[in-house]
Amino acid sequence: MVGRDAYIAVYILTDRMRGTLYIGVTSQLSRRMWEHREGVRDGFTKRYGLKRLVWYEPYEDMSNAIQREKSLKRWPRDWKINLIERENPHWSDLYDSLA
Repeated sequence: MVGRDAYIAVYILTDRMRGTLYIGVTSQLSRRMWEHREGVRDGFTKRYGLKRLVWYEPYEDMSNAIQREKSLKRWPRDWKINLIERENPHWSDLYDSLA
């Protein structure tokens, strides 16, 4: 996980530990997280209050990131939970780590 500079990433948001999950991809993770947290865009994350960044994976190439996002979205829920808990067992909000 890298610093605040703009970079491509696949990420997972939630509202609480083992809560509703959202998987997304962006070219600017810190900006996109600000949008989620401020409710700038209408949609799934705003509707369900998903503001906690619990996992992200940086990429050099957007096409690889999109491929990974699509793959993760097809995973069973328990696989996604295991992915999060391997790196973030307490489901801490990683937003501040972007700074």
